[in-house]
Amino acid sequence: MATTTVTPARTPVRASKGSTQPSRRRIFNHEMYELAFGTVYTGLVTNVLVVLCALPVVVLLLTTDPAASWPAIALVAPLCAPALVAAFEVFRAFSADGTVQPVRTFWRGYRTHWRRAAALGAMTTGLLVVVAVDVRAVWALPVGAVAIPFFVTLGVLGSLTALVAAVALPDHPTLRLRVLLRVALFAGVRRWYLTAPSLLVLGMLLSLVAAQPAVGLGLALAPLLFVAWGAARHALRSVLDAAPTASPAH
Repeated sequence: MATTTVTPARTPVRASKGSTQPSRRRIFNHEMYELAFGTVYTGLVTNVLVVLCALPVVVLLLTTDPAASWPAIALVAPLCAPALVAAFEVFRAFSADGTVQPVRTFWRGYRTHWRRAAALGAMTTGLLVVVAVDVRAVWALPVGAVAIPFFVTLGVLGSLTALVAAVALPDHPTLRLRVLLRVALFAGVRRWYLTAPSLLVLGMLLSLVAAQPAVGLGLALAPLLFVAWGAARHALRSVLDAAPTASPAH
């Protein structure tokens, strides 16, 4: 008599709801926490270092009336330029690697670019002072209707050029300052839709510092500088990549 073997049917196993939890939790992994902590730490340290390097300007702005003390502010304003360039050096390193030692990178950038950044700051400050004095001189005169728009345009172009040139210094440390200014002016005008918002962001930063110094200098400084740096760097990159090989700076 034949024996019949009965194989029990296999019941399909459903994945439990808890099995999807590891894949969801992977989104919030250790690397993401490290990146978030590193970003916040880099921003706060950059804030402190920029304020320390620009301390004379900060003290004058917070303790005096800028309308009365503008000659002293103009005298020490070029000290801000090396601090800004050093902050841009930190942003460049952080964007390239995702991790950076902000203190060491900042001071390395400060020492490397101090001379050219100070020269850039002095030229920009001198131009803006001349523009402001000329605007005030022709304010009530009939010629002011023509002269004031010209002076304002000159001041805006000078500020755009200085911003783009400061952004370019960490990326092109051997480029002559004269060539750098020419390329920065060209990039600032050609990519105005990127550089003009960067200038507006800096204006927002100055307004915030004037209204709420603790918030502006303690929290918003590095994020707003990073936004201005990113837009200006994007505008400049295509122009500098197409530029001829530059000779060493003097």
